[in-house]
Amino acid sequence: MSIDWKPGASLAALRRRAEIINQIRRFFADRDVLEVDTPSLSHAAVSDPFLFPFATDYVPEGGGAAQRLYLHTSPEYPMKRLLAAGSGAIWQLCKVYRNGEVGGRHNAEFSMLEWYRPGFDHHRLMDEVDALVMQVLGSSPARRVTYAAVFLEHTGLDIHTCSDAQLQALAYARCGFEGELQRDGWLNLLFSHCVEPQLLEPTMVYAFPASQAALARVVEGDDRLPSAARFELFVAGMELANGYFELTDAQEQARRFAADQAQREQLGYPLLPLDEPLLAALQAGLPECAGVALGVDRLIMLALDASRIDQVIAFDLRRA
Repeated sequence: MSIDWKPGASLAALRRRAEIINQIRRFFADRDVLEVDTPSLSHAAVSDPFLFPFATDYVPEGGGAAQRLYLHTSPEYPMKRLLAAGSGAIWQLCKVYRNGEVGGRHNAEFSMLEWYRPGFDHHRLMDEVDALVMQVLGSSPARRVTYAAVFLEHTGLDIHTCSDAQLQALAYARCGFEGELQRDGWLNLLFSHCVEPQLLEPTMVYAFPASQAALARVVEGDDRLPSAARFELFVAGMELANGYFELTDAQEQARRFAADQAQREQLGYPLLPLDEPLLAALQAGLPECAGVALGVDRLIMLALDASRIDQVIAFDLRRA
């Protein structure tokens, strides 16, 4: 039997990848943002019910009770602990791990660039994300549009006034989907199928529904109604970055963690240990800041005009 031992990416692609990573490093060095390194293994797990972490058991040398540990899906929680400890502006480029993710744009192990800017809100961070992406891709500045406006543009529905039944009917008409979902489920389905593929030129979508705040705060002034201080960047119909004006309220964060756990239970997923050190850090005081996570492999795909993620990484999961 012949074994496919060679890398999926060409050596030319890997050299260009190294150049882009060096370019990213210079970008932050020029702005005096500190590069940090946080653990890949954690005693806690991500709270998001739709992310599935890898778990492993740590057994102390010489014996002892096994401890369940989780490979991080993002370095967000420990980076926020550094911010609370007074680190100032920080960035990190690391491998992250998400179970079950596979496809042309997904790999179970992938590279994430994450950075945090004390004193920035989401609008100011959008400026910096735009500057980095334009530098790497040589692209024009991203269009900025609210979630409600771009949803109306591509579906004809106003999220502030349309009914769940209208969303459901459109999901059937456009996607052939006949199941039952909550309102955010319909919005997510329609956004991913009807809106994202149309965002070919660089586009920053902001002012997400308040119910989709995740780890962002809810603010007034970005849209007609209070909205999540959150943005996503799309290029060539592909999500590239996800940023927040970060939530700093420990009690609200604990409430959202509890809501995530309740949703996990409702969906029949196992409950995972919550990150108590993060809550303690928020209680001690997280500075006002904005943060963003950017998919480095996808950025490199765009720079190289690659159609699949395995064309820009040495060994994808099949070759690992």
